[in-house]
Amino acid sequence: MAENNNACSQGCVGNGRELSRIGFTVKGMSCAACSARLERGLSGMEGVSAARVNLATEKATVDYDPALVKPEQMIEKVRQFGFDVLQEKLDLAIGGMSCAACAARVEKGLKSLPGVADATVNLATEKATVTYYPGQVNAAALVNAVEKLGYQARKIDDHYTDREKDERDREIKRQRFLFIFAAVFSAPLFAGMLGMLAPLEGFFPHILHNALFQFFFATPVQLVAGYHFYRDAYTALRNRSANMSVLVAMGTSVAYIYSTVVTFWGHRLGLQHVYFESSAVLLTLILLGKMLEARAKGKTSEALKKLAGLQAKTARVIRGGIEVDVPVEEVLVGDLVVVRPGEKVPVDGVIREGHSTVDESMLTGESLPVDKKEGDLVTGATLNKLGTFRFEALRVGRDTALAQIIRFVEEAQSSKAPIQRMADVISGYFVPVVTGIAVLTFLGWYFIGDPGNVTRAVLNLTAVLVIACPCALGLATPTSIMVGTGKGAEYGILIKGGEHLERAHRVNAVVLDKTGTITHGEPVLTDLIPAPEFDGRDDYLLQVAGAAEQGSEHPVAQAVVKKASAGQLDVGTVTSFTAIPGRGIAAEVGGTSVLLGTRRLLQEKGIELP
Repeated sequence: MAENNNACSQGCVGNGRELSRIGFTVKGMSCAACSARLERGLSGMEGVSAARVNLATEKATVDYDPALVKPEQMIEKVRQFGFDVLQEKLDLAIGGMSCAACAARVEKGLKSLPGVADATVNLATEKATVTYYPGQVNAAALVNAVEKLGYQARKIDDHYTDREKDERDREIKRQRFLFIFAAVFSAPLFAGMLGMLAPLEGFFPHILHNALFQFFFATPVQLVAGYHFYRDAYTALRNRSANMSVLVAMGTSVAYIYSTVVTFWGHRLGLQHVYFESSAVLLTLILLGKMLEARAKGKTSEALKKLAGLQAKTARVIRGGIEVDVPVEEVLVGDLVVVRPGEKVPVDGVIREGHSTVDESMLTGESLPVDKKEGDLVTGATLNKLGTFRFEALRVGRDTALAQIIRFVEEAQSSKAPIQRMADVISGYFVPVVTGIAVLTFLGWYFIGDPGNVTRAVLNLTAVLVIACPCALGLATPTSIMVGTGKGAEYGILIKGGEHLERAHRVNAVVLDKTGTITHGEPVLTDLIPAPEFDGRDDYLLQVAGAAEQGSEHPVAQAVVKKASAGQLDVGTVTSFTAIPGRGIAAEVGGTSVLLGTRRLLQEKGIELP
């Protein structure tokens, strides 16, 4: 589609400097005059050695001096001429982010790449959406840029959902193990702390107050359960940034190291109180939050899984004149697909042979099946009710209506509400500011609040560092957007994005295109209006209709059967039953001929209705 080389393929040099070459796709040119005008415009730019624009391929190739002109300036020049440069969008799965500062850093790193028009990173979904110019940067460069920042990145493909579920499950198990591990070792330390309270004094064994005993229980929590905080903090600091892990590592390490010094050298320094329980219990509580966070992230994607689960797994296609069952992913445009009663339509297409009724409530919310005949369109994931038909596949894979709905919801979940953008800005300054406040807190307590009391100063320093972790700052808004858009999709409501969800509280009127939008999708019999000759025989009519409809799968028939099942009147047995597709049924009930169906069916049988 486009190319971007470090130097001209001819090895060209301009003004003693090596030139670069960039190629990009131009949209909107309609004639040779357009391409010639654009070529002259690009060639006239300072720093451009040569420019070639091909109308047939819609491609522009420019040799330029990167010291004098930037690709962004050339793209802007193209737009000034009334054309546009093709952009592509790529979704990346990002691993290793622990807080809003991480997401902000990844987003900033992606946006800084030449050729990236825009990038958004969502901490809750752990995804990045990048809009870029393929002539300047490619997927491999985007992944490499994220990995250089110390995080993991992977291009999202059609099988990502299954892998994402496996990774989410592994993460939940890992966080659960770390929390339980930390809780087991922290419990004796917490009990020792409770034993210092007046009502419980003497209730717990005295050994729980022994500094060496506490050291041996706190160390596994600090070094094993807290290892990933140190690892993440090191990665962040190595990349000249700070995140939640930096605060946790600093805060708990101060309390742990101080207590370790007191344990082994306290008698020389005149110190005697240790605070191992502070670091251990704080880490345990933070790990509890991490475990709950992992579980919340897993649940927020359930709506998408339910949508994806609506898709048929296999399709019956005709290959070489023979019906063959193949995975739905292998259906090709133009394939002739066979659908039998009770089966899901595998992909989108148009009926070429046969007729039936199809339940499209998944797509439209309409409770009644829709009649389908030759030439009518059918949609993947809808349910065939009665007849058998063959249809030609028109849209498959990521082009089906269901796939587009899923993609729509994914984009909505990854979008940012205005309030989240403000939180992202704050998170970029949050950690350095909190660290500065913590240092001032230590100095204030040591020199002013309680002069010379290093223990008091250290404890307050630890408190400021740990309680200020910006987890909620980065997770609250994206998680609520995920839950809101996901739940909406589950109930058939598609929300375009975070901004629209945030503005929904201002809505004072709702317009519905049809009543099916707000129904339960299941017809219910509400009234029975008999003809004059059947006045007073409502129960008899209902029982006869219910008996006749027993063999029908139509939703209206099932509503009649459900209502009639409450009665006890014996109207005889059904001796014959004939389904008339799209019209109704004919039956014999206790020797009486019964005809149930549409007004058109009754008129065809010579029955006049008022």
